[in-house]
Amino acid sequence: MITTLIAVDGSEHSLRAVESVCRLAAAGLVMDVHVLNVQIPVESGHVRMFVEADMIEDYYRQEGLAALKDACGLLDGAGIKYTRHIAVGHVANTIAHYATKLQAEQVVMGSHGRGALKHMLMGSVASDVIRQAGCAVTLVR
Repeated sequence: MITTLIAVDGSEHSLRAVESVCRLAAAGLVMDVHVLNVQIPVESGHVRMFVEADMIEDYYRQEGLAALKDACGLLDGAGIKYTRHIAVGHVANTIAHYATKLQAEQVVMGSHGRGALKHMLMGSVASDVIRQAGCAVTLVR
C-alpha cells in the first residue's frame, strides 16, 4: 500500500490531481489516501485583537472544508477511502511536513503551469514542495 498525500487548494488544477489519483486507484494501485488543504494564517495582530481565536479557527475549518468539497466528492464517487486534513501555515512547508508526518511515498498536486517570468516573480508552491518533500512529488497539469 502506497501512502499518497494529495494537496488540494480548491482549484481546477488540484482537482486534476485528485482525478489522477482516482485513475491510479482504478488501475489497481492500492493507496492510503490523504487529502490536505492548507490555509494561509491570519498574520495581522489587529485581527487577533478583535476576533476570538475560536472564531479564527472556525474560519480556517470552513474555508478548508469548502476547498476540499469537490475533491472529496470525486474520491467518494470513485469509492476511494481517504483521510481529510486541514492545516494552517506556509503552504509548501506544511505540505512537506504532512508528507513527512504521514510517511507518504508520494505527494500529488496540481500545477498552475505559470510561465517562467511569473514563476520567477512569484515563486512556486510546487517547486518548494519538490525541494522540501522527502518523497516523490507528482505534478498534474
